Amino acid sequence: MSGSATVLPPLKLMVNADLQRMLKDMNVTEAQPKQTLVDALESSPRGWPLVLVCLSGLTVTGWLYLGAMIADMIPAMDMSEAGPGMGLLNYFNNLAGLPEDVRAAIAALCLPESASTFGMPKERWTLVDGLKVFTMWLMMALAMMIPTAVPMLRAFMRERAPRVRPGKLAGETLLAAGGYLFVWTGYALAATFVQWLLTLAGELGPMMAPVSLTLSASVLVAAGIYQFTPAKQSCLVRCWHPRFAFTRTSPDGKVPGAFREGITQGLSCLGCCWAVMAVMFAVGVMNVLWIALLGILMAVEKSLPSRWIYRIIGVVFLLWGTGLGVLILSSQG
Repeated sequence: MSGSATVLPPLKLMVNADLQRMLKDMNVTEAQPKQTLVDALESSPRGWPLVLVCLSGLTVTGWLYLGAMIADMIPAMDMSEAGPGMGLLNYFNNLAGLPEDVRAAIAALCLPESASTFGMPKERWTLVDGLKVFTMWLMMALAMMIPTAVPMLRAFMRERAPRVRPGKLAGETLLAAGGYLFVWTGYALAATFVQWLLTLAGELGPMMAPVSLTLSASVLVAAGIYQFTPAKQSCLVRCWHPRFAFTRTSPDGKVPGAFREGITQGLSCLGCCWAVMAVMFAVGVMNVLWIALLGILMAVEKSLPSRWIYRIIGVVFLLWGTGLGVLILSSQG
């Protein structure tokens, strides 16, 4: 072969040139070699265990609140009305195995009690009911989104370590977590408003689950389409572990504050995950089985850089929503 022969480009640029260009534009570093758990703990900045304990506490708080809601619902309600898979919890209230009409009759008799059930809104919302629903969505954000943010916050801590005194490093990282949660608090507020509108329109029942397949199909198709949009891909690239892109300087030339950086990272996460989280409107807002499953999906999507995972999720949503649409059309025909 002559010395003037051209050199082939790197294989990864040939396979995934679009995402590589995005990474280059963002000055994002390449993936680091895999570490064992011991290596990761030893290489963590001082103060990381304290931060990890705080983040774990927030996650546990979210799950405990949701668990308390479910525990209070089980004795008085037919849990199958809460969405797919929730009927399994009827084994704890002796409704399992009963005919559907019998379960419906029992649920109707118990329905007045649901107004006083912990965390559940009444059929006609008051300000207190709105606060209950907002708290529920906020707890869902803690349970689902805090675990997905742990790698980003650890990377942020390592990024700031050379420029921040060790005694303040944990505090800065917790401030960044606060900025991240500020964004998802806004999402919880928006989700509360959407749920209120759907409840007024009669699209959500007393158990906060869709009363028709139309809503479920629409949400699933919309979420599936979003998985293939440039906005989704751009935000996902910024969320991929360990390729986090932190703001080195703000327009005024200064290093931005930790809270502001948390907001920046939270907005990227929001752009990546809001549609997947909105699938809760399709499967039942209080469907804890799907809360856990969707939380795992978002964590996998952000933790394993791949141009296939998010597309597979999108295809599943599209096929599921389209299938429900076919059922709707066939029932009308």
